[in-house]
Amino acid sequence: MSRSPRAARAARVMGTLAASAVLAIGAAHTALACSIADFSAAAVCDADGHGVIQVTDKDASGTPATVSLYLQLNQPINNQRLVDTQKIEHPTAQGVTVDLNPQTWHAGVTFRVHVEAGDLVDDDIQPLVVIQDETCAAAGPSASSSGSSSASSEASASPSDRPSTSSPSSSSSSPSSSASSSAQPTPARGGGAPSAAGGGTALAETGGSSRTPVIGGVAAALVLAGGGIVLGLRRRTATRSH
Repeated sequence: MSRSPRAARAARVMGTLAASAVLAIGAAHTALACSIADFSAAAVCDADGHGVIQVTDKDASGTPATVSLYLQLNQPINNQRLVDTQKIEHPTAQGVTVDLNPQTWHAGVTFRVHVEAGDLVDDDIQPLVVIQDETCAAAGPSASSSGSSSASSEASASPSDRPSTSSPSSSSSSPSSSASSSAQPTPARGGGAPSAAGGGTALAETGGSSRTPVIGGVAAALVLAGGGIVLGLRRRTATRSH
């Protein structure tokens, strides 16, 4: 009978210790769990002088997180625009930082940073990030657009130099063409070369051709034959009348 109170007292002590251990483990797990309080955001200048939104993750549990940067617009509908997204693969209790590119940098511009970390966090970092001054330069599209504009200007300037090199060749080719046209021999009169009108060997000055003697001979023969016929008929008429 004397042992039962001791056993009961020992059981109560062990139960208390077990409960304390459970509470300690639960508190430690809660302390290590990822939460939105582990994240912070600030507008800073990077090493190149460009304005960035720097997000710091001090999650001791090491849960990977995805942070998204939204530009707040002064519009009643669709008043925000996603401008950049980064992923933090291995956060630590000392803190891991990533730089989000805002693509615009003006005093008074407001950005919202949203965090997603597994099933533990799906919330915005508070407060919102507001650009206070314009000491930093905007990064991203402004730099690329300036580079593309300079490249396009160089590309547009290069063709303008080409006509100067091709113009002498064109000018030199024109005298050669004129010389070749002037060097063509003109056909001699009465020669065998065809005339411009396509009339064979006919001469434009006199209207004659190589067939003119033949035509003249035939005409003379016809005239002589006709004269002979007329003389013969007259002689027959005179003989009959006598």
